[in-house]
Amino acid sequence: MSQDLATRETSPKSKIKKPRWLRVKLPTGSNYRNVRKLVDNYKLHTICESGACPNMGECWGAGTATFMILGNTCTRSCGFCAVATGKPDALDWDEPERVARSVKLMEVKHCVITSVDRDDLKDGGSIIWAETVNAVRRISPTTTMETLIPDFKGEVKNIQRVVDVAPEIISHNLETVRRLTREVRIQAQYDRSLEVLKYLKDHGQKRTKSGVMLGLGETRDEVIQTMKDLRAAEVDILTLGQYLQPTPKHLEVKEFITPEAFDEYKTIGLDLGFKYVESGPLVRSSYHAEKHLF
Repeated sequence: MSQDLATRETSPKSKIKKPRWLRVKLPTGSNYRNVRKLVDNYKLHTICESGACPNMGECWGAGTATFMILGNTCTRSCGFCAVATGKPDALDWDEPERVARSVKLMEVKHCVITSVDRDDLKDGGSIIWAETVNAVRRISPTTTMETLIPDFKGEVKNIQRVVDVAPEIISHNLETVRRLTREVRIQAQYDRSLEVLKYLKDHGQKRTKSGVMLGLGETRDEVIQTMKDLRAAEVDILTLGQYLQPTPKHLEVKEFITPEAFDEYKTIGLDLGFKYVESGPLVRSSYHAEKHLF
């Protein structure tokens, strides 16, 4: 009997029942197993697993994955995120080559790379970020890339290292509306994230992207204002998805946004000038990322 990944109750205290539109099947199929084997053999970290993404079966079944570099322990403790928080392991300088070789073996046409926050490092991990992009370019030169970067605490020289290696898309997620940022992204700042996104555009990055989760208690007006703020930072691509509580220790879902509301937000976003808007209950930052090259 099949089981639905996103319809499992995450907490006995859950006050609202997950709706039918959040049903996704557990991962199966030969392509999924091949990706699973590569991830295990090369000791790779993926946000698909660490972030408990509901689309893992679909994406891995299509032979794609979002690689997470700089280890799998984050120095931040965001209220929404399933990635482990704590003291990270020492840097693995072989990681860029391993990621690049895996991209080649998987025959990935469009690669998404993200990372944990490494506030313990002076460079924020930006050197390994740049080396990973360069390694993929060298080993798999036809592969296009999206880099979903942290804010690097706003340190310009660290942000610039990623700009300099010229991935096709650079993403940085705002995650939530201004009012909820302190609760949802405890060590982050709403305006700092906007400044990072604006810096990318001002320094030559052609395509920028950001993502926002809904269902954390934000209002419709706040969502629209957030979209306006992102457009003021000249962001090109927007993803909007439903927040799902990964464990009972994380923030509770306050509301399940309907598919119709997501459709309305997509229309509003396009009217505001975003070149591409991915909006739906199961949308995550890297969902259908290959379409965002436009």
